[in-house]
Amino acid sequence: MKEKRSAVWITGASSGIGKAIALEFIRNGVDVIASSRKVDSLKRNKDEFNNELFHYVPLDVTKHDAVKSAAKEIFKSYDICCLINNAGITTFSQASKDSHKVVDGIIKTNLLGAISTIQNVLPHFKKKGRGLIINILSIVVRKTFQNSSAYSASKAGLLAYTNVLREEVRTDNIKVVNILPGATRTPIWPAESLSKYANKMMSPRDIAKFIFEIYKLKSNLVPEEIVLRPLEGDI
Repeated sequence: MKEKRSAVWITGASSGIGKAIALEFIRNGVDVIASSRKVDSLKRNKDEFNNELFHYVPLDVTKHDAVKSAAKEIFKSYDICCLINNAGITTFSQASKDSHKVVDGIIKTNLLGAISTIQNVLPHFKKKGRGLIINILSIVVRKTFQNSSAYSASKAGLLAYTNVLREEVRTDNIKVVNILPGATRTPIWPAESLSKYANKMMSPRDIAKFIFEIYKLKSNLVPEEIVLRPLEGDI
């Protein structure tokens, strides 16, 4: 039987931090399975990267059955060694103005979507006796920002979930790392905010390089929670 290629699975990889992480990994010779519901963006990334190590799987993480099916197909061809949960959406409006539909979408994407991907890689990691889960959270779990109530709730929920998960899988040699980035230059921000603050924000590539360094750690050391902020502080 042909040995499966080792690969990293990155969700929300069509743009921003996820796209930068995918590019950093393939630059370093690592196969990447990039997923996103933005299929056209994934196709553009494939053409832009022009690298045989970049593979994409269209996926809406809010649909649990779709996540299960995607994971099953991925595992047929690849030995996933690391899951990077990056898929995320938000609004920049007051809690009183967020509709239930908006809040539901944020929670399903940022929290339940990540839980779905974790649930589908865990049996694989446990069987292998090793694995790495990196969750891209946000500084909002440590500091209160107005106009981000649902987003903050989703990220705080994932922090709590993965902190418990970490304790449950220590003996399985599975590492769980939570990254808490501050303001980063990505399309998640409104155009006016990017125009005003982009020069003060962190770059997705710098964050991607940092995450690759975590991936390279092969000892029993695990950086459980890391806060990343712009040098000039929060925006």
